[in-house]
Amino acid sequence: MEDARPLLLFDSGIGGLSVLRAVRALMPQAPIVYVADNGGFPYGTKSEAEIAARVPALLGRLAERYRPRLICIACNTASTIALAGVRAALDLPVVGTVPAIKPAALLSKTRAIGVLGTDATVRQPYVDDLSARFAQDCLVLRHGSARLVELAEASLRGQPTPDADYRTALDGLLEQEGGDRIDTIVLACTHFPLVADRLAAVAPRPIAFVDGAEGIARRIAFLTEGQAWPADPGAGLAVFTAPLDISDALRTSLAEMGLERIMAL
Repeated sequence: MEDARPLLLFDSGIGGLSVLRAVRALMPQAPIVYVADNGGFPYGTKSEAEIAARVPALLGRLAERYRPRLICIACNTASTIALAGVRAALDLPVVGTVPAIKPAALLSKTRAIGVLGTDATVRQPYVDDLSARFAQDCLVLRHGSARLVELAEASLRGQPTPDADYRTALDGLLEQEGGDRIDTIVLACTHFPLVADRLAAVAPRPIAFVDGAEGIARRIAFLTEGQAWPADPGAGLAVFTAPLDISDALRTSLAEMGLERIMAL
């Protein structure tokens, strides 16, 4: 029998589209609900207490409304702070997003990697734990950039974004002591892969940019293996938690991800 329950992907904004892109590529049969909490955006400058209170409550309401088979928190900040609370509150699989430090450490030849995320993500003890477990022999430098989140959002809306701002975000890593050795950077915010080409273009030398989207998609596929899916997943739904002016460029970006229906809560 067909099962029309969707996958629900959640982010503070539209950064989670980088994860959705990987999910779509691996699981084209899956109905999708994508939720952008623009009413709470940005998460990266909020306190841990604010995020820990907001995210489980909001996802509880969304689970009741859309009855998903699985929720993916496609947001590093929300995952590192609120994932345990969401899993405790909901009786369904919840997949989080963690900085891709392990694959970055495997890739780095200079044994120096950067972690570029939001302020809230890069200060989490979870990043210390990942570094200790998977990058013991690497220099791991971190930098939080709220501006880069804004640049990614603006870019998807079709607004011009200056090269100098991308370079400033990179310099926050590369100008630290030892930063001249970095050959691999973890994009530890789901917004950042959406502008990885802009970061690469302004980098002073060849640098590999690594994110966890494909690994997340594989985890979702594993957890839903053997489940029934509809013959036609239908048009995906993009949900915003507050009213939003949808530019033509953003509407096109959403449609390219299969999100042809748009609504605000």
